[in-house]
Amino acid sequence: MTSTHNTAYTCTAKALHWGMAIMLFGLLALGFYMQGLPLSPDKLKLYSWHKWAGVTAFLLVLARLAWRIANPPPALPASMSKHLQRAAYAGHAALYGLMLLIPLSGWLMSSAKGFQTVWFGVLPIPDLLEKDRELGDLLQIVHMTLNWLFAALLGGHIVVALKHHFIDKDDILTRMLSRYSPTKEIKS
Repeated sequence: MTSTHNTAYTCTAKALHWGMAIMLFGLLALGFYMQGLPLSPDKLKLYSWHKWAGVTAFLLVLARLAWRIANPPPALPASMSKHLQRAAYAGHAALYGLMLLIPLSGWLMSSAKGFQTVWFGVLPIPDLLEKDRELGDLLQIVHMTLNWLFAALLGGHIVVALKHHFIDKDDILTRMLSRYSPTKEIKS
């Protein structure tokens, strides 16, 4: 008997993954870059762009989570130990958690510092907190720490994906690439 087994992510999941990857690398780079700039109109413009992209990334991660719930990812290879499978699930959960917490911490920080976010200069996002300079400074530390943690986890995610491809020689990486077939025949 031959059955079809999903061995790759859907086109939508791939588009969300790679689109968000580009956006998140850009957000991290811009966020770290603008920290060291002196206060100027250019710095304020970069902060606005960063906040707009952060709101967009937050909305995309919500869409990505909804898609993932409705379209579960392919099973991990049976050759992976249960310990490694649990580590993979924990790593993905941590990445998703940070993709939610980082923009929320930025939103809270902006609110506490008294700088309302106006998405693309058009849609005002309500402040979540009253202006409180000390709380804003604390939330800035939280936001920065979460970003460093995310960067470290993201680096680990990339290294592990490359390990699967070049050392383990399994399909973990290739099934997230657009040219990889979404199904394969399994003879049982």
